[in-house]
Amino acid sequence: QVQLIESGGGLVQAGGSLRLSCAASGRTFSRYTMGWFRQAPGKEREFVAAITWGAGTYYADSVKGRFTISRDNAKNTHYLQMYSLKPEDTAVYYCAADSRRPWSTEVNSDEFDSWGQGTQVTVSS
Repeated sequence: QVQLIESGGGLVQAGGSLRLSCAASGRTFSRYTMGWFRQAPGKEREFVAAITWGAGTYYADSVKGRFTISRDNAKNTHYLQMYSLKPEDTAVYYCAADSRRPWSTEVNSDEFDSWGQGTQVTVSS
């Protein structure tokens, strides 16, 4: 497994922007698909975005066009840039790694096996 530490959450007004960061341990970060999930109060955790080792990106329909996932392999870090935030984006955001399938080009939300501690994002109306 990979150790992950998130940062960058906070309180923002609707229409605003935030960038989340997730720093990973180890020297094999570049091989893994990395992702972001979120969980709102009273709801199940849901997939937000993922980026493969080859920088292929995938998004939930609810964030497509507003969120951008990226990675910096030299820094062992991946990011979630969030624009045009809405109150319904309020949730605890978790970064995740699919460390059991290095070099995979397929994203499967059930395969993520390493998780960060979560960071709160609150969007006020």
